[in-house]
Amino acid sequence: MVTLTIDGRTVQAQEGATILEAAAQADIHIPHLCYLKGINEIAACRVCCVEVEGERAMVTACNNPVKEGMVVHTNSPRVRSTRRINVELILSQHDCKCATCVRSGNCQLQTIANDLGIVKVHYETQLPRGLRGAWTTTFPLYHDYNKCIKCMRCIQVCDKVQTLSIWDVSGTGGRTMVDVSGNRVMKDSDCALCGQCITHCPTGGLRERDDTMEVFSALADPDKITVVQVAPAVRTAWGEAFGMPREQATMERMAAALRRLGFDYVFDTNFTADLTIMEEGSEFLHRLKAGGLTRWPMFTSCCPGWVRFLKGQYPELVGQLSSAKSPQQMFGSVAKSWFAQTLGVAPEKICCVSIMPCVAKKAEAELPTMATQHGPDVDWVLTTREFVRMLRADQLDPKYLPEEPLDSPMGVATGAGVIFGATGGVMEAALRTAAYLLTGEDPAPDAFAQVRTGPGLREATYEVAGIPVRCAVVSGLGNARALMEQLKAGKVHYDFVEVMACPGGCVGGGGQPISCEDKELYGERGQRLYALDKSAPVRFSHENPQVQALYREYLGSPLSEKAEELLHTDHKGWLMPGEPR
Repeated sequence: MVTLTIDGRTVQAQEGATILEAAAQADIHIPHLCYLKGINEIAACRVCCVEVEGERAMVTACNNPVKEGMVVHTNSPRVRSTRRINVELILSQHDCKCATCVRSGNCQLQTIANDLGIVKVHYETQLPRGLRGAWTTTFPLYHDYNKCIKCMRCIQVCDKVQTLSIWDVSGTGGRTMVDVSGNRVMKDSDCALCGQCITHCPTGGLRERDDTMEVFSALADPDKITVVQVAPAVRTAWGEAFGMPREQATMERMAAALRRLGFDYVFDTNFTADLTIMEEGSEFLHRLKAGGLTRWPMFTSCCPGWVRFLKGQYPELVGQLSSAKSPQQMFGSVAKSWFAQTLGVAPEKICCVSIMPCVAKKAEAELPTMATQHGPDVDWVLTTREFVRMLRADQLDPKYLPEEPLDSPMGVATGAGVIFGATGGVMEAALRTAAYLLTGEDPAPDAFAQVRTGPGLREATYEVAGIPVRCAVVSGLGNARALMEQLKAGKVHYDFVEVMACPGGCVGGGGQPISCEDKELYGERGQRLYALDKSAPVRFSHENPQVQALYREYLGSPLSEKAEELLHTDHKGWLMPGEPR
């Protein structure tokens, strides 16, 4: 341990710890913009500067280790002056129209500038000019050069965590900026649309395409029947923006809020998560019995970010993806067929809206393979953040709304559907039903809990009806790449692999609320999903009474001709940029 003094207080810290870490242990806050522990420790913003006695120059707290006897001042007159200058210089190259910024009120740069009392920038404003190419407003991910502060977080997250290297630095000196790597434009890159660059951006430099006005227009159209589905991971996070405890931000309270917005029917994507298990689980057993998994496993296909990654990086293995559509797309397909028939209306009258924790879902809904002659299965996809903005636009405070039940028939779900939003949840839910389909008996609901926790890449082997099933669960595309390389090299062998593009799964998705404290909240959110599963009256997808009714009245059985038409897709029916034909 090292003993030092910070702002007159004696502090002990582990040898090798940074000044920033030592101060945090003593509840002394040092502002910073670019720092991400273990990912971005380059001191690019210089906002975390502190004064160390005996040092002539100011010292950055994020990447300088503590020393025995060190005396640190985090708010001396010299520190305040230097920090103000550094922040003003950043603001001089930043579009400061905060009132029209999607991150206003949740922006780290705005918070620091306000805390420092900066009401005027004493330097000439120099926003980027003459940018190469034009950003399309149709692509789901949008980069605003004028709000980028060149902190390099997006570059490092994409490189070190997701291993896609979509972002890079271009230009030199005062003309340095963050741009798409390889002299490409965004829509022509192999971006997986995981959105991790968005959730780790400290400002509004990166954001998703905003589709809220299109949804408001649909809600105002008297000729449209608006149907909304809510993904499992959304219910664990949407209340964060309103300061609500997770136990208070229930799906039923969210249903009340959605009805206040004007939606005609409120349903749960968990319903089609259960349906996905029936189709994907049956497909897995069919492949397993047919001997088609001798070398390569079957991969889950419910994460569109992962599907985009596989198609862009390992197109030769696309055939190993389950052909089952994601729960989002299954919902849209069923809503515009079975549900439309139940209502006695034409499918074209239904406007299907999704609320998702994901940016890649926007692109998935626009795929040519996710539409029929009646139009797209899902018309509009909103992130959790967009949903929150809609509530604020209508001055709705969900804390004061009573809980309301979801509509029927697609509002009924099981605990197995709930855990889809956490890494390992799809695997666990599928194994619960696979065991039943093989034996005719339900296993213990928590028999496969081993895949819930552990590192970003974890494995387990379960014996189901005497058949050993080798499983792997992976979240984060960097971990997925490591797994793919091991598979290709023949170093590992699995039968069934679940992949989620975002660390922690959908609960850590790129469309979730952003923490201005740089907290990774996917662990807490995932625990909430497992708590909901444990308290659910039904915990097996095959026991969902409405799913049973859907098969009985409309689909027939899993993998039937009707199920194949509505619930399955051809992953080779569309191409990623650069993917061979």
